[in-house]
Amino acid sequence: MTSSKPNPFGDPAAISHYAENARRTVPGVDAVHRMASILLAEHAPADARMLALGAGGGLELKVFAEDHPEWTFDGVDPAEAMLDLARSTLGALADRVTLHAGYIDNAPEGPFDGAACLLTMHFLDPDKRLQTLQQVRQRLKPGAPFVVMHISYAQDPEAREVWLDREEAYLVASGSAPEDARRRREAVSKALHSLSPQRDEELLRQAGFSNVTLFYAAFTFRGWVAYA
Repeated sequence: MTSSKPNPFGDPAAISHYAENARRTVPGVDAVHRMASILLAEHAPADARMLALGAGGGLELKVFAEDHPEWTFDGVDPAEAMLDLARSTLGALADRVTLHAGYIDNAPEGPFDGAACLLTMHFLDPDKRLQTLQQVRQRLKPGAPFVVMHISYAQDPEAREVWLDREEAYLVASGSAPEDARRRREAVSKALHSLSPQRDEELLRQAGFSNVTLFYAAFTFRGWVAYA
């Protein structure tokens, strides 16, 4: 499986500022990593093996590894430069993480005790998103948690504009130049595969997940935990 959109992480400047940009553009992103760590741990053994899809950058992997010293990880990302950044971010923790270049079909078969996919699904169109969710589900042990977070907001035209206005205002208030905030707004509106929260939940259920529960909502972002 490949994404139908160009890889947005081929720009060295963007990669070098990835953590800074994530914290400026995604409300509470560090808290999301901590919450995801807690949600994964609720049903995981002490020596869990976890899957991280879209793991480039390594921010969530670092939090998970620090919180759970006996966990091991497989991380998958299509951008080699982002995998290099993940290795740098992880530092001494990298010996507990195996990184794979590619998409979900390049991930090991598992079975895994849990999985996370943060800030990734909005790069996939609905059909590829469903295929990806199904493949994640197939790699999880029965009852294992899956934590997913990405751009997801109302898609009727009037509501879309309201949420995009709010997101743009948030970026400016967080220190982005107005022209940069406008460019991001246009990218979110036109270049990404944004779905409504209802459609995102429907896809999770179609893929075979149950007990789909919202744990995070912040302007144009939503996060859920669901179970295999």
